[in-house]
This record gives sequence, structure tokens and C-alpha cells, in this order.
Amino acid sequence: MPTRGLRTGHQLTELGLGAAQFGNLFTETTDDESHRAVKAAAEEGIRYFDTAPHYGLGLSERRLGDALHAATRQGVVISSKVGRLLVDSPDVSHRLDDDGFIVPAAKRRVWDFSRDGILRSVEESLARLGTDQLGIAYLHDPDDHWGPASSSGIAALAELRDQGVVGAIGAGMNQAAMLAEFVRQTDIDVVMVAGRFTLLDQSALDDLLPVASARGVGVVAAAVYNSGLLSSTAVDGSATYDYRAAPRAVVERAARIAATCERHGVELPMAAIQYPLRHPAVTSVVTGIRTQEHVRSNIARYRAVLPEALWEELHFTGLVPDPTRTS
Repeated sequence: MPTRGLRTGHQLTELGLGAAQFGNLFTETTDDESHRAVKAAAEEGIRYFDTAPHYGLGLSERRLGDALHAATRQGVVISSKVGRLLVDSPDVSHRLDDDGFIVPAAKRRVWDFSRDGILRSVEESLARLGTDQLGIAYLHDPDDHWGPASSSGIAALAELRDQGVVGAIGAGMNQAAMLAEFVRQTDIDVVMVAGRFTLLDQSALDDLLPVASARGVGVVAAAVYNSGLLSSTAVDGSATYDYRAAPRAVVERAARIAATCERHGVELPMAAIQYPLRHPAVTSVVTGIRTQEHVRSNIARYRAVLPEALWEELHFTGLVPDPTRTS
């Protein structure tokens, strides 16, 4: 699979595997399903895997680490995240986690962007993943924590980068504006933007992508299906958009995009996966995967040959701006 490089020299495959669902996000999965998904991804050439302590209170990291040991780590880049420490919570261990993951609430998340918190978080992630280095460490959702995240958080990650414990550093968020400020004001190598550079939302084009291009910072595009609305060939009005009920206007626009794709012999999810890769600052598209069937379908969507005429029509009808014409 083709790769695109970060300024640190790390090569990310154009398609990456997002392992949130390995943490039993909304639905229980098994170790075997996770292992088969990673094995299928490795066989197809995927070498970039993303996880976080937040996903299943560490379960995703443990499953991903075990699965990569069983598959291959040659050329693999693993990213994880910092900012949410996991601390013991034995008094509620009989309950399930209340943050969307079907796991016992034996631990709870505590926001911590201090130097000690970052160092501890990375150390614990390395142990769960069974490795001695993270390819990328992202500050995780620091929306309400700009002060400590942009100061002590970035400083601690830069220290770990200098020591070789972390290869590249950055931030991952569901918004583009603050990520642009991280690029502008701190010494980061890469950002992960979720849901803000898709067929339905191009807000990353306003500021983030131009400043990332100017400063040589890589951009990983995640949540390219906007949590479900763009994941099927036929738009399902009951599907979610950014994890909530989709507004009618958004559903109607998605349906118009799908109809345009169909006229060009293209399925909507194919365009959803390939669209972000049209911008030169984007190094990888990460899709959430639970099973080997998900891997195969996303690989097929990524590898499909899409006609330039599709992008031209989407652009000139005002449905979706073509970043090759606006960047």
C-alpha cells in the first residue's frame, strides 16, 4: 500500500486502522475478531494503527498490541493518545463504563495534561501495547484544556520525542480550529482531525489544512463517514451524523452526493474514503474497524478507481469542493 511521510520520516499507509471498536465501542467484540481484523489489515498492506487509552479503558490498546504480536510489526506505526489517565475505580467495578464502551468500570478517566500525567500515560500505553516506542502520540481531545495541553502537554511530548520514546507528536480532535492553533503555535509533527474533512464537512479547509501545508505538518483524516451517514451506498436517513441524529438538510445533501456518485458508477463510501487523500497535506485516512470483513470492504473502497469527472461535478455543482482546486 502506498505511504505518505511525516517530517519525522515516519511513513503512514494511506489507509490506517482505527481500533476504537476493539474497546467494545457500543457493541461487544472478541479478542479473536480483533486479531483476525489486524491480520487481514496486515495482509492487505496496512501498517498504520491508531488507538487510545480512552477506548474501552485500555482494552483497545491491549487487543491491538496482542494482535500485532500475532501478525507483524515490520514497518508498523502505532499511534495512541494522552490526556486521559486511567485510574482505579474499584467502588464501581460492578458497573459498565458510561462512555459508550461495553467494559467494566473498574477504571475511570481523569483529564491530565501535566508533564507527570503525560509521562505516566505513555508508559502505561507502552505496557498495554507491548512495545517500547510509540510512532505517534496525540493529545486527545484537549478542547477545554488549551492552556495545559499547549504548554506542559506539548513540552512533555517533545521531551519524549527527543528521547526516542515517541516518534512524532501532535493532537487529535473533532474540530479543526484549535488544531490549527496547535500547528501555528507549537512544535508538532502531525494532527488527527475527525469528521471535519469529509464529503459533508470541509471546515478543515478554512484554516487547518492551509497552515499545516505551510508548516509541513501532516494531517490524518479520521471519521470520514461522519459516524455512519456516508458509510452505505444508499443514504439511510436514520443513520447518525457525528454520533447524533442527522439533520434533514444534511441527509438531503448526502443523498445528492450519493446520486452524483451513482451517475459516475461510484459508491458513496468509496468517495468518502478517497476524498481526503486528494489534499496534499493529508498523510492517511483512518477508518474504524471491528472485523476482517470491515477491513476487506474498506480496502476495496480505498482501491476503487474513481473518475476525475466525479470530483469535477461535485465541485462545480457546489456539493463538495475539490481540494486540488482550492488548496
